[in-house]
Amino acid sequence: MDDSRLQGLFLLASLLGGAAVIAIRLRAGRKPATLRKIIAPPLGMATGFLMFLFPITRIPWSWGLAAFGAGALLFAYPLIATSSFEVSNGSVYLKRSKLFVALIVGLLAVRILLHDAVERYVTVPQTGALFFLLAFGMLLPWRLAMAKKFRAAAKEIGKPA
Repeated sequence: MDDSRLQGLFLLASLLGGAAVIAIRLRAGRKPATLRKIIAPPLGMATGFLMFLFPITRIPWSWGLAAFGAGALLFAYPLIATSSFEVSNGSVYLKRSKLFVALIVGLLAVRILLHDAVERYVTVPQTGALFFLLAFGMLLPWRLAMAKKFRAAAKEIGKPA
C-alpha cells in the first residue's frame, strides 16, 4: 500500500474516531453519570503504555513529557471548561455544552495537522506514541476534573460518589 493511501486510511480513522467521540458524548447526557463511567476511560487507556515495551515506539523522555504536557496544558482545559454536571430527578447528569462539538472538531483538526508535521521527523510508531501521550495528557486531567465536579454534584443531593 502506498503512502498516500495509508495516510488516507489514517485520516479516515481519525475522522471516524472524532465522530464516535461526539456521538458517545452526546448520548452520555441521557443517562445518569457515575464515577465509574468517568474514571474508566483513563484506566482503560493506560494499557496503551504497554506499547513502550517495544523498542520501535520508544521516544526520548523529553519528547514524551512535552507531548503529555501539551495535552494537559493546552488541550485538557477547553474540555474541562465545557464539561459540567446537573442534578435532575435525584441523579447527576452530564450537562451538554453547545461548544463541545465545535471543540472536538477543532481538536481533531489540530491533531490531524500536527500529525502530518510530526510524522516528517519521526517514525510512524513513534508518532503514534507521541499522540498517545498527548491524548492521555488531555484525558487524565479532564477526567480528574470531571470526577471532582461529579462528586460535588453528588454531594449536593446527598448521594455518595
